[in-house]
Amino acid sequence: MNVDEQVSQYYNTVLNRNPGEAEFHQAVAEVLDSLKIILEKDPHYAAEGLIERLCEPERQLIFRVPWTDDEGKVRVNRGFRVQFNSALGPYKGGLRFHPSVNVGIIKFLGFEQIFKNSLTGLPIGGGKGGSDFDPKGKSDAEIMRFCQSFMTELHRHIGEYRDVPAGDIGVGGREIGYLFGQYRRLANQHESGVLTGKGLNWGGSLVRTEATGYGLVYFTKEMLAAHGESFDGKKVIVSGSGNVAIYAIEKAQELGATVIAFSDSSGWVETPNGVDVAKLKDVKETRRERISAYVDEVEGATLHTDGSIWDLPCDVALPCATQNELDGEHAIKLADNGCKFVAEGANMPSTADAVEVYRERGVHFGPGKAANAGGVATSALEMQQNACRDSWTFEYTDKRLHEIMSNIFRLCDETAREYGHEGDYVIGANIAGFKKVADAMIAQGII
Repeated sequence: MNVDEQVSQYYNTVLNRNPGEAEFHQAVAEVLDSLKIILEKDPHYAAEGLIERLCEPERQLIFRVPWTDDEGKVRVNRGFRVQFNSALGPYKGGLRFHPSVNVGIIKFLGFEQIFKNSLTGLPIGGGKGGSDFDPKGKSDAEIMRFCQSFMTELHRHIGEYRDVPAGDIGVGGREIGYLFGQYRRLANQHESGVLTGKGLNWGGSLVRTEATGYGLVYFTKEMLAAHGESFDGKKVIVSGSGNVAIYAIEKAQELGATVIAFSDSSGWVETPNGVDVAKLKDVKETRRERISAYVDEVEGATLHTDGSIWDLPCDVALPCATQNELDGEHAIKLADNGCKFVAEGANMPSTADAVEVYRERGVHFGPGKAANAGGVATSALEMQQNACRDSWTFEYTDKRLHEIMSNIFRLCDETAREYGHEGDYVIGANIAGFKKVADAMIAQGII
């Protein structure tokens, strides 16, 4: 059986065993496409069911989450935790609270997390979790009651040496606080290493809030430099206006770029003179309002509720909102308008068609599993501080983050070149991430 047939067989097995999980299928297909290259050169990676084991989670948890709203009505949501692979260390990955969450999305995120965590060079495995609960429009008391119910079930499956969740979409510092408080109550101990993204005065790490956005820009900075460019004078589009987007905007503008647009689910804001980051933080972080409030208060900003943010001419695009937000048609428009660099702040925001357009049109592309690894990297740094009961300065932690992101780019670049696909950072990221996990799985036997 040749390599194409082997990979096709692996993928068909995934399809048959996981029906209706489109995002998971998409993530597996992208990785398997890259692995054809390494299986040709290093066929021992096809032995002992290695890839089949890698595509099957070690454990999948689905549980009921009952809670009471402010009117006294009992609500029921569904909770998930997929513990995908622990060959490199305890499972590590965020919790997402959003109505779109289902087991297929959590499996796609957990599968991506395996390779992302591997690329950081830190001892963490891959996992992900969440719920179809929607925090929008809920009171603090309702969110607290939900988080306490969610953790009542989850606490028995996590721990600082077993599984360390963090935040994701819909789970910020408020939610992590409620989750940690319930864990501490149930475990009867202050096990600070069991969650990351905590408050600074009870085990959290400086730079964790900024980490994914800053890390994205550090990775993109390296990608630009590899092609003789820098952020200075560049026009940048950043989709989203949550945590990742805000700090990507902040760091890109610090490095000399002008961010000309950002967005949320209600539309997108054109900002030809750049973004007032302090005002954006006030609107989104302090007041928790929509981007229309930013437009009302900042001269020169324009709200658009139709068309696409990707229609604007730019030099660099940083999709930071959600999966599959940027499709093939959007990618063509970006390329036609002169965009030469795309790096993903969200998880898999570019569809497979979009990635193909990047390749065909010479757009340099940093996939999410590499470009947005700064968040989980800094979570692992928080785990290190918790383990030694220490607290690092902002400058030291930011320096460590910058070093990690530079190393990730260099690893992707060198691996792509080694396997005959220079400049293809998707192939570089997938193969580099895979090799480290695969070697650990081989060394540890069939388990």
